[in-house]
Amino acid sequence: MPQSLVKNNIHLVFSTKNRENMICVEDYVELRAYLIGVLSEFGCYLEELGGTENHIHLLFVLNKKLSISEVVGKIKANTSRWFHKRNGKEFSWQSGYGAFSVSQSKVEVVRNYIRNQIEHHRVKGFEEEFREFLKAYDIEWDEKYVWD
Repeated sequence: MPQSLVKNNIHLVFSTKNRENMICVEDYVELRAYLIGVLSEFGCYLEELGGTENHIHLLFVLNKKLSISEVVGKIKANTSRWFHKRNGKEFSWQSGYGAFSVSQSKVEVVRNYIRNQIEHHRVKGFEEEFREFLKAYDIEWDEKYVWD
């Protein structure tokens, strides 16, 4: 086969530095439009965006020529500048992130999960949610290195 055909759906999760409540619900509408542009610049496609005041979830299709860490770095750098410019105050993300592969048959399930973040977090905090992802994906972790 002379052609390389690839589609990697990625569910990306990361929080604000120290999980500070720095994202207004209203920010998500403009942030979505901004991220569509950022991701498309790198040949990626945003499927869904959601979150709360202290963390963000993205479902996107990863460009086959880029690594997840490259794309996450671009997302964090660009959105940090965007938040700073928009709100006029310092803004930063946690240094780490969680990136989870999503099979095509589960894209709609993940999309709905991301859309319902506000309701979901009425009963569960970010840390608990993130630990559940790590367990579900069978990822080993050390608590002292997950949070900043």
